[in-house]
Amino acid sequence: MESSKQYVCPHGKGQRICRHDEKVVSGNGTYTRSGFVYASLAGYLTTKSDKDQVIIEVKTDTELNIVPTVDAVVTTRVTNVNPRFCKCSILSVGGITLKEPFRGLIRKEDVRATEKDKVEMYKCFRPGDIVVARVMSLGDAHSYVLSTAENELGVVMATSEAGSNMTPISWCKMKCPKTMAEEYRKVAKVQANYINYSDT
Repeated sequence: MESSKQYVCPHGKGQRICRHDEKVVSGNGTYTRSGFVYASLAGYLTTKSDKDQVIIEVKTDTELNIVPTVDAVVTTRVTNVNPRFCKCSILSVGGITLKEPFRGLIRKEDVRATEKDKVEMYKCFRPGDIVVARVMSLGDAHSYVLSTAENELGVVMATSEAGSNMTPISWCKMKCPKTMAEEYRKVAKVQANYINYSDT
């Protein structure tokens, strides 16, 4: 059951909401630091119970209506790759996590701004990769057409074949810290405001 609503605002490093412990955890719109739960969004403070824990969340008025729009930066997870395109689930739009993912598509010609004819999809993306992309248009079958043809766009998180989170070593390769093996990716030049992803 949700509590009565209180408005919070993430001014500075974020508005401190309450102390964090094993019974009080942060949810959507919040984060933990130094033993406290802070607001990361401006919105209404809500709480809900899950077994023996209380989950603290911040919800915005626009949360339920958010949809990808043309030119918006979105965070996606790759679900399928073939020689012509890769399919994605859009997880967040401009830093706001979606309640339900939208379908996205990155075509071979939209991966890079140069040497488009030399793009090999399997050397750019793998299923499970977290990719930051820009919305180009609403394509066929309600699947958004996405682009990574900017330096700041591309793979921001990837898991190696050995199961470790890889680190970027160039604009086209990432390395597994466990095996030191290198794998090809279309690597994003990461900027902090682009990194928003979800485990859902």
